[in-house]
Amino acid sequence: MAQKQKVDPHVGRLGYLQALVTEFQETESQDAKEQVLANLANFAYDPSNYQYLRQLQVLDLFLDSLSEENETLVEFAIGGLCNLCADPANREHILQAGGVPLITNCLSSPDEETVLSAVTALMYLSSPGSAAHPDLTALPVVQCMLRFSLSANTRLRNLAQIFLEDFCSPSQVAEARRRPAHSALGIPLPRAEAPQQS
Repeated sequence: MAQKQKVDPHVGRLGYLQALVTEFQETESQDAKEQVLANLANFAYDPSNYQYLRQLQVLDLFLDSLSEENETLVEFAIGGLCNLCADPANREHILQAGGVPLITNCLSSPDEETVLSAVTALMYLSSPGSAAHPDLTALPVVQCMLRFSLSANTRLRNLAQIFLEDFCSPSQVAEARRRPAHSALGIPLPRAEAPQQS
């Protein structure tokens, strides 16, 4: 009996991801760019796609998109990076590509989801076993986390408290508390976080 040739099911996936990247690069439509970036961020959730996303330089595409003025593109890009940076190879690429300042800039976004993804990404980038990157717990970042730890938003407050407890030394937190708050990046709480009037 003749054996069937095995077809790699991932070849189709690589082709599809390549088509998405090409569409993102060629389209003039902001709506199309947003849709494509959202799709790529969703694919970044599945570890079986990591190799393809690295091969297609999607990590760099996400990093580049963090500088866009379009808040929706920034939200999807930081969401994609957040999905990818739990992987050691992706984490290393983001650190080597200078991604930390781009991610910390997202802490000042008026969009709540962007801020939550940025905090989570910083936590993944700070994870044990990776060489500590000094910008991850720089004074303005620690001060920002102190402010977020007082947020009315439970998700943001909890993430900030975990960041302060697990990724910052007690001396870093104490130093951030001692410094005047205005020395932080001027990072406001996300728009959806205005204190509720009672």
